[in-house]
Amino acid sequence: MNWITNFARPKVKKLKVKEIADDLWVKCPSCGNMLFVKELEKNLNVCNYCDQHLKLNAIKRLEMLFDGGKYNKEAIPEVKEDPLKFKDLKRYSDRIKASKKKTGNEDAIIVATGKIGGIETSVACFDFAFMGGSMGTKVGEGVVRAAEIAAEKNIPLLTITSSGGARMQEGVLSLMQMARTTVAIAKVKEKGLPFISLLTDPTTGGVSASFAMIGDIHIAEKGCVIAFAGARVIEQTIREKLPEGFQRAEYLKEHGMVDIVVKRSELKVELVKVMSILLNKPIQSETLAIASHA
Repeated sequence: MNWITNFARPKVKKLKVKEIADDLWVKCPSCGNMLFVKELEKNLNVCNYCDQHLKLNAIKRLEMLFDGGKYNKEAIPEVKEDPLKFKDLKRYSDRIKASKKKTGNEDAIIVATGKIGGIETSVACFDFAFMGGSMGTKVGEGVVRAAEIAAEKNIPLLTITSSGGARMQEGVLSLMQMARTTVAIAKVKEKGLPFISLLTDPTTGGVSASFAMIGDIHIAEKGCVIAFAGARVIEQTIREKLPEGFQRAEYLKEHGMVDIVVKRSELKVELVKVMSILLNKPIQSETLAIASHA
């Protein structure tokens, strides 16, 4: 026995190591730098090293866009939660419960109304944290409700998509939402009201194949993925290497699928400009000032 065994080891064992919270830092998926969460949130979830736009949950996005962060949350019609009694590795009903607890939302969409740069707007905002923003019957009802509100109040409609596509656990019922949402949007357009589709990372599958790509104006956040099928699936199907940046917002803008690509920090001002033009309203410097600082 020596001093290490008799003295040092017992002392070391008595030392209390403070636990470090595992949610203080986030690794940037693009550049790999560690980002302090509080600083990241101040920067609207944009990496201050490489300008990568990380995902932003629905609540924070709505607070960012609506003047003063204030909006009215609109009720969405109730639907049968698990119509097919679906089960894979877990029961679908259990997945819904877990997502509700994780996000605090009833489903992968929030419908809200309020002013954006002084312009009353109806908004349907997806939350990717809720089962990958997948579109089931509840989400479909949300988009339809947002469209109905826009038509009833004669105000612009804005959809903010972040989705992996149709929700497989609801089978054909989820695919039916592609047609339902498209018809609802058509009613908004029939009244001559603006429909702006804001595409964020990612917008894919049945969402991109339906209402998300029939906007009067398509605005995409910098660097976001917009697609139907994944790039790897396409490469395996056609057996060719896809172009650099394929399915990214900038590539789609170059090829005429997206009208505007914008940084998140400039998004609200851009939205106000677009809505003012579509509503045939003069763009006031005061309005832009509200959009910049609200």
